Amino acid sequence: MNKTFVPKKDQIKRNWYLVDAKDKILGRLASKVAVLLRGKHKAIFTPHMDTGDGVIVINASRVRVTGRKPKQKVYRRFSGYPGGLREVPLEVMLKKKPQKVVALAVTRMLPSGPQGRDIIKRLKVYADDKHPHKAQNPVVLEV
Repeated sequence: MNKTFVPKKDQIKRNWYLVDAKDKILGRLASKVAVLLRGKHKAIFTPHMDTGDGVIVINASRVRVTGRKPKQKVYRRFSGYPGGLREVPLEVMLKKKPQKVVALAVTRMLPSGPQGRDIIKRLKVYADDKHPHKAQNPVVLEV
């Protein structure tokens, strides 16, 4: 019987990827970014370890959604107080905070808990095509 491979810390190499969200469908983009962040595209992937890479998403304001989602999809948050439920449609959220739309879509595809909170720190989302991460030498990825 073969033993399970568990990568050591020095075997985990982290790369950075640059993803352009212009004219991409939100859900499909988010699922591919989540795979990169989690490290599922690597041969050394182990579910209980963080083997993923960093991802920079640009042009988040130009992401697309299909069907009637701009009017029907609603983002909800609750303050905990009576009457504290806030609802914002996707259409409004894309105009005000497009980077939050992409970040939430990716976050909800990652595991909840300490591992997911560590993974999401390597996601950087920007509304336009400018980003301050030139030093990471990101690989441009066509998703």
